Amino acid sequence: MRDLSSHVSFWFSAFPSIFQPPLRCPFFLLLSYLGGSTWDVQLGRRDSTTASRTTANAVLPSPFMDLPALIDNFNNQGLDESDLVALAGGHTIGFSKCNVFRNRTYNDTNIDPAFANELKCICPSNGGDTNLSTVDPTTARFDIAYFTNLVKQRGLLHSDQALFNGDSTDALVQKYSTNAQAFWQDFARSMIKMGNIKPLTGDQGQIRLNCRKVN
Repeated sequence: MRDLSSHVSFWFSAFPSIFQPPLRCPFFLLLSYLGGSTWDVQLGRRDSTTASRTTANAVLPSPFMDLPALIDNFNNQGLDESDLVALAGGHTIGFSKCNVFRNRTYNDTNIDPAFANELKCICPSNGGDTNLSTVDPTTARFDIAYFTNLVKQRGLLHSDQALFNGDSTDALVQKYSTNAQAFWQDFARSMIKMGNIKPLTGDQGQIRLNCRKVN
């Protein structure tokens, strides 16, 4: 997101003495700035110096997945259903392109008709692939609107609405839709858990001077 990038640049330039290695990526501070969670971050995280789109696409969950596939995807990384739902709440901030939510807009049955009509104004059945929609209407706030929308069948992505569709994750979505404190607490816990997946150690990778690029 452009707004988040500008916030990152601001923090780096305003407080250069604070954001030096081993603490250089203040994403968790941005979430707090936007009204959300805070948590303790271990110092000295090492990131890879290379990236693979093929590997990322093979590991990351797809926006077209149903719930069983999402659960399997998270289980493969040592994460459970509660992590899945809590981390999905990060979608309260952000945008998605038309070509990612077009099929849901025109073909899914578990979508509020009025919401589908709103999306059709943004995303035609043909063309406009890069047209953007916010994932929830309060995308500048880290709040629980993402979950309240799911309860109303107003999830933007197929994988979003899969979390509230008469299955095992419904109860947790319902809980978060009325309890922001519970969501923030669980989101922080799951972020810590996700941050500890297969960490690089020793001389592997590097502690980045800028979160968005290698040194």
